[in-house]
Amino acid sequence: MTIEPMAQNCSSCIHERFGDYEDRFRRITLRAPGRFMNRQWKRVQADTTERLNLYAMIVDQTETDVRNLLKDRIADEALWSAAKTDYAGRITGMDDRELAETFFNSVTRRIFGTVGVNRQIEFVHDEYQPTRPCPTESVFRTYVLAGGIGPVIRQILSDYGDLELDRTSLETVLPRIVERVEERLSKTNARDQPVRIEMIRHIFYRGQGAYLIGRAVAGDSLIPLAMALLNESNGVVLDALVLDTDGLSIVFSYTRSAFHVTVERLCELVGFLKSIMPAKPEAEIYSAIGYFKHGKTVLYRDVCRHTAECTDGGFRISPGKRGMVMVVFDMADHEMVVKLIRDRFETPKKTTRNKVIEQYDFVFNHYRVGRLIEAHTFEHLSFDRCWFSDDLIDHLTAEAGQTVHLVDDRVIIDHAYLERRVTPLDIYLKVQTRNKSEAAVVDFGNAIKDLAFANIFPGDLLLKNFGVTRHGRVVFYDYDEIVPLTACRFREIPQARSYMEEMADEPWYTVGEEDVFPEEFSRFLGLSPRHRDLFLSQHADLLAPDFWIKAQDEIRSGHIRHVRPYHPRYRL
Repeated sequence: MTIEPMAQNCSSCIHERFGDYEDRFRRITLRAPGRFMNRQWKRVQADTTERLNLYAMIVDQTETDVRNLLKDRIADEALWSAAKTDYAGRITGMDDRELAETFFNSVTRRIFGTVGVNRQIEFVHDEYQPTRPCPTESVFRTYVLAGGIGPVIRQILSDYGDLELDRTSLETVLPRIVERVEERLSKTNARDQPVRIEMIRHIFYRGQGAYLIGRAVAGDSLIPLAMALLNESNGVVLDALVLDTDGLSIVFSYTRSAFHVTVERLCELVGFLKSIMPAKPEAEIYSAIGYFKHGKTVLYRDVCRHTAECTDGGFRISPGKRGMVMVVFDMADHEMVVKLIRDRFETPKKTTRNKVIEQYDFVFNHYRVGRLIEAHTFEHLSFDRCWFSDDLIDHLTAEAGQTVHLVDDRVIIDHAYLERRVTPLDIYLKVQTRNKSEAAVVDFGNAIKDLAFANIFPGDLLLKNFGVTRHGRVVFYDYDEIVPLTACRFREIPQARSYMEEMADEPWYTVGEEDVFPEEFSRFLGLSPRHRDLFLSQHADLLAPDFWIKAQDEIRSGHIRHVRPYHPRYRL
């Protein structure tokens, strides 16, 4: 097949820009070891933001180049189809072919404003899951447990030569590592089988932590093995050991910013991580290692596969209290929820559609420490009408008619956010056991504090604005009033000067737009008396300005707190 030169030039331009993106992504990632060893935590966060915004910046540049190249043929689908064919040839055999396809699609969707999917000019894999190659020793090192666990752990740490571990600390924690690994191996069904440990060759860096990720293989059993390290004032120390799937899944949570890790063979690395976190969607794994855009692509393809054929399920309004800013719906048998901005906002909300979008952009760019859900922005979604009941269609078009349209037998959604489904905290506290509900109440306060030290004030601290993950962690997901903590002014309520002032309908004191009165929180939280008493026994400091002002002072001083992504029981 002969492809015309202009299509080849278009393909070449996009391919070259993709290479530019990969090169710059890698260069930012390669800063991580030096940042960790030199304790440059502010620069770590700056690198995270720079890398996060790199993709959109390169796609913007590519769009401009392609428009200048194609001129009046920019919307010629036949030319773009030929460019796609040529591009496919250029990326054949590449380990990161899927990333290259996603990049091409980003350019075409930007230019055409595609509604749904255009198979002629996009790479589409919505009918099947791409096969992952088995991870090989190009991705990991293998250690055979022949002479005991202790010597193997020493060898593993030695092979990550750049870490310069504090030897005194290592000798202290090594017996605990050996004990925990032996105990975990004793619980497998392959006690008499030979055991080997496979460790990913490159270190995973994020925030103030460095993580060695691997697995123990005993017969047919795969056991996650992750060691967390911190660079403290006395040197690099082993802080925690994670040996279970749930614990590792929390380390790789969708509520945290991405790791910086050198990737040699992407598909094999994803396959390795999937083997030790089988319940974690591939989309989240891609996002967790920095490929946020491709993670979004994988998520979209999963949704397309799920909605390919009509079933008795379909979309429904999500359980929980009605939101004043967003309409939220989901599928009972799918893990994602869809959020749409309402056309009109109920009193007392004073925000605007553009302001809500800005808030979600703010969260996307903010350094996340495990309490903010990852929100994927989608435009021009298209679903078969059969997935929506008449009542749901009526509700969506009445409440979000600027966003939802019916075109023939399709429901078109112009702008939406897709998020991982969690259980609203107010519902969770009503339906869970006493132990689980009380743990969630305590973690509710921990979540508020973690957000504060990450320079986030949620605005509304209502239970319905927080959710609980499948691992029992409390997270925040209502972003329409979120602001930097340092933008707030925390005050005590002044004493009333008279009985008449105290009984008046209006406050007897002035209230500025940035003013927050923490002593009012307990009235608005919505906790039952028993849960309120528990909350106050652990987090009474949240109801006084001092806590918040000290957090602001700490942030303004440049100090960055490390929020560990694992439970204290994993610490060494």
